[in-house]
Amino acid sequence: MTTEPARKPWQDPALPVAERVDALLAEMTLEEKVGQLGSRWVGNDMQTEEVESPEETLNVAPMQDVFAASGTIPLDEASRNGLGHLTRVFGSYPLTPSQGAAEVIRQQHIVLANSRLSIPAIVHEECLTGFTTFGATVYPAAIAWGATFDPDLVERMAAAIGRDMAAVGVHQGLSPVLDVVRDYRWGRVEETIGEDPYLVALLGAGYVRGLQSAGVIATLKHFAGYSASRGARNHGPVPMGRRELLDVILPTFETAIREAGAGSVMNSYSDIDGLPAVADPWLFTELLRDRWGFTGTVVSDYWAVPFLASTHHVATDVVDAGVQSLTAGIDVELPDTLGFGPGLIDRVPEELIDRAVRRLLTQKVELGLLDADWTPEKSVAGADEVDLDSAGNRELARELAERSIVLLDAGSALPLAAGVKRVAVVGPAAADPRTFMGCYAFPNHVLPRYPDAGLGIEVPTAVEALGSALKGSEIVYERGCAVIGDDRSGFAAAVEAARGADVTVAMVGDLAGLFGHGTSGEGCDAADLTLPGVQADLLEALLATGRPVVIVVVSGRPYALGAFAGRAAGLVQAFMPGEEGGAAIAGVLTGWVNPGAKLPVQIPRHAGGQPGTYLQPALGAENTGVSNLDPAPLFPFGHGRSYTSFELDDLRISEGPVPVDGEFTVTVRVRNTGSRAGDEVVQLYLKDLVAQVTRPVKQLTGFARVPLEPGEAKDVTFTVHADRTAFTGRDYSRVVEPGDLDVLVGTSATDLPCTGRVTLAGDLRVVEDRDRRLVTPVTVEKI
Repeated sequence: MTTEPARKPWQDPALPVAERVDALLAEMTLEEKVGQLGSRWVGNDMQTEEVESPEETLNVAPMQDVFAASGTIPLDEASRNGLGHLTRVFGSYPLTPSQGAAEVIRQQHIVLANSRLSIPAIVHEECLTGFTTFGATVYPAAIAWGATFDPDLVERMAAAIGRDMAAVGVHQGLSPVLDVVRDYRWGRVEETIGEDPYLVALLGAGYVRGLQSAGVIATLKHFAGYSASRGARNHGPVPMGRRELLDVILPTFETAIREAGAGSVMNSYSDIDGLPAVADPWLFTELLRDRWGFTGTVVSDYWAVPFLASTHHVATDVVDAGVQSLTAGIDVELPDTLGFGPGLIDRVPEELIDRAVRRLLTQKVELGLLDADWTPEKSVAGADEVDLDSAGNRELARELAERSIVLLDAGSALPLAAGVKRVAVVGPAAADPRTFMGCYAFPNHVLPRYPDAGLGIEVPTAVEALGSALKGSEIVYERGCAVIGDDRSGFAAAVEAARGADVTVAMVGDLAGLFGHGTSGEGCDAADLTLPGVQADLLEALLATGRPVVIVVVSGRPYALGAFAGRAAGLVQAFMPGEEGGAAIAGVLTGWVNPGAKLPVQIPRHAGGQPGTYLQPALGAENTGVSNLDPAPLFPFGHGRSYTSFELDDLRISEGPVPVDGEFTVTVRVRNTGSRAGDEVVQLYLKDLVAQVTRPVKQLTGFARVPLEPGEAKDVTFTVHADRTAFTGRDYSRVVEPGDLDVLVGTSATDLPCTGRVTLAGDLRVVEDRDRRLVTPVTVEKI
């Protein structure tokens, strides 16, 4: 008869989490504690044999080649006292789920063998446009989520992503990106949800709820200010004051933590006013922990800790960088251990190490990793059955794509007539499926290293999809030019095709990549907002034929379209719509799909970048005559047309005045006045007429995407707490100020037919962060 070994207190799921963590901490040596603060990326040495020069290095993280060249440490050595995280087991090579699961098992057993107390590692992966692994569904890019104005749909997508990750033993996902767009030239605009903090907050919170519903920890990034770098240069310094940070950048993170319970936060690479975020105790301790009550883990962005020494030059070496980061509030160093190694032991008080280890062990307990019956094999038990690109996933990807495509202007040609005889399809985005995907989609992120591996998934092109949708029409395809480069040799054939067609669909835009190997994506910043390469010249050549040209922009950022507005027979914006993007674009062009998406970023008129985002004070948003530059966009934030028509009227505002700690309601009636079913996004904006600091001329305060049948009407009611008017005052306190507010309701930031006014009454009120209302509830009632 055999007896099972005695269960240690930290292995007993019947005990409270804190008690289990305390018991384990008491058993750990200082070296074992420090071991939990590090990580190992076994795939960090993956360099392709095809690369012959440093300029051609295909990094998937900043300066990856530099760190790989400096020497990689075997996993058994890296985990000699245990390990906190395993980095991108699935996301480094093209592996099947079974192969990836076998690698998880192998790596976890090495970690367990080196952990005297049998502490497994957390496995983390990227998951912004879906699980970043070979053969997994590629959903639309985050900027496309913003265009849906649909938090519930984003939540459903994230839940599907989380279920796939959990099935193969992944515990933490490095998403969502909650950076608010401040400059459209930044390469990572495609990874953001948009330029309005409330839109980003609600959709980001939806993503967090969805991913964590599957038992996968969501990681908010990049905390904070990363998207506001000078000149839109990746990793550039951020010239931002504390007030803008508090009112524009930070509310997205606060909402995802307080409303959705996000379990992890990742730092920004940038510095704000000279202090790199990774070394800022105000961000990671005073604000995040003490004021917001965050209890999860803070993980460093890849190599952000050693960057304090190598790029920021505020640390003498990697150990000093580790000391500064740990002191500020970073808990775990990713993707490899450099600054959080044994050198910490003699440089920081043990209580700081305990602080970080306690947070990480708490998550390991909550994930079940310390339960007595946990094994690496059990953690990947679903790998053999999981279909990472299932029919359900693809259906969800298509729904997201269809609901994200913005009809800017139907013009004279949209929807395409069913009987159109000949359609020319032109442009580099028409037949290259990679143009539909963001830079963190596996085919764009990792597979350029493995050119013989294919895409790993089926991605119908727009040409194929249009051929299926227009079965009675002849489809003629010519690429015209590439996304990148100045080769015009294909212009003549494209122009000839356009001359012989009843209508031309010109598909232009971006090809996502990393660190200069693309026109959009991480490290692919733009000098201005001209379409990349010679695509603008291609459009001019097509328009010069005098034949109808519908322009479809498939991109990760907005490009200036002022030169083509009024000349095109239709304008459509598709923000990297994912693997089902071809069918979704074809559906919108042919009218099988009635578009209902809205712009999460403005479309500029001029390539020089005018305007900035819509969230500007009067001198940044109004043409007052003090400058020759007109800041008006070509298409404003929140804009999007439909193949039906809507009417908003009957504005009702609850009686006031409203106490500075009270609330008011705003109700408007929306009616479908057209002949087919469609969605309208009802948008509520507030304008503070007089304040102690400059305020935006208007700011989104609530929204609802409302489906309506022909002739149907619904009442949309927003319940606005006075906290939703709060801002950072002159003394940097967050205040609700008495006074008048304009209430503006409509269908974009400039189409606001319903206007009224409310008055906040009482004394100036200081709002505490933990008590502040962050969300505007909305109800929709059928009439």
